[in-house]
Amino acid sequence: MTLYPQLIIDALATVMYAGTKKNLVESGMVADTPAIAAPQKEGDPWHVKVVLEFPRDTDPFLKSTVKAAEAAIKYHCGNDISVEIVTEFKSAPRPEVGQMLPGVKNIIAVSSGKGGVGKSTVSANLAIALARLGYKVGLLDTDIFGPSMPKMFNVEDERPYAVKKDGRDLICPVEKYGVKLLSIGFFVSPTTATLWRGGMATNALKQLIADADWGELDYFILDTPPGTSDIHLTLLQTLPITGAVIVSTPQQVALADARKGIDMYRNDKVNVPILGLIENMAWFTPAELPENKYYIFGKEGCKQLAEEMNVPLLAQIPLVQSICDNGDAGTPAALSSDTATGLAFINLAQAVVTVVNRRNKEQPQTKIVGTK
Repeated sequence: MTLYPQLIIDALATVMYAGTKKNLVESGMVADTPAIAAPQKEGDPWHVKVVLEFPRDTDPFLKSTVKAAEAAIKYHCGNDISVEIVTEFKSAPRPEVGQMLPGVKNIIAVSSGKGGVGKSTVSANLAIALARLGYKVGLLDTDIFGPSMPKMFNVEDERPYAVKKDGRDLICPVEKYGVKLLSIGFFVSPTTATLWRGGMATNALKQLIADADWGELDYFILDTPPGTSDIHLTLLQTLPITGAVIVSTPQQVALADARKGIDMYRNDKVNVPILGLIENMAWFTPAELPENKYYIFGKEGCKQLAEEMNVPLLAQIPLVQSICDNGDAGTPAALSSDTATGLAFINLAQAVVTVVNRRNKEQPQTKIVGTK
């Protein structure tokens, strides 16, 4: 006697699955090519291994279907063969757009029109400051090509694991400083460039949003890449963003790009409220002269832009060596309220809470781009 996979598949095609009222093959439940092992020595039976995929582990027809499949294989191929049937279960489908983060109250996009203005530093410190105020906070590093959050939180060696929840395999965010954190940086080499086309990058971003166990959050902070790109459009088409905060330095070149960022969110097809502006590197204060202020990038340029655009100026963050050192060390400044910079980020978090509460009272929920 010789067995081959098609014989097994033909046998399985005679077994009806009550859940679909079709046979196992038509129902797409034969998950892999049947594995067949010939006898090792005379007198040993042939061994057949079949993997059947059921919709869920609580399927009421599971046991009867497995018994029927085993009986059908033996009837068609011989009673003296050994049959092993392994059961697997389909993961529940990803929630539809608009239903991906049911436990998240507020989604805040931290954006900048220009790179190098400290947007990621602000995002990390804002998230930590909100957590220190007692809020449940998540932080998503949406910069697929230049992720920086793993280093800023000193979790570069962490590897998120999967958890089974509601029939789905979900990524469990890394938790540090009271913040739930995910970044593509956890899944790619930190020393290798991510050479992905736009579609690959946006699909990876959707996974980090929809296929993760974010749970209940008061604030979900999106650290966006600089400029306006596919990533921004994907976020706008995937999530109802509560509002955006724009980060800029006082420099005129940075302010020109900040205007473009504001325009993107205020576009008629987008309509995401601008919660306010953050002036980063507002002045330089040397450690040995803490009372001195040197306006290296210009003075109050972001304050003037905020007045021009009729939006709040949420904070002016000074440029001090400790912010850079703390970011590189994975101990962001917001962890301490005893320093001027730490206090500045706590005050920023309180300002964000205030403007978000006001926005939610006065304006309806943001609609996802592309939906009516």
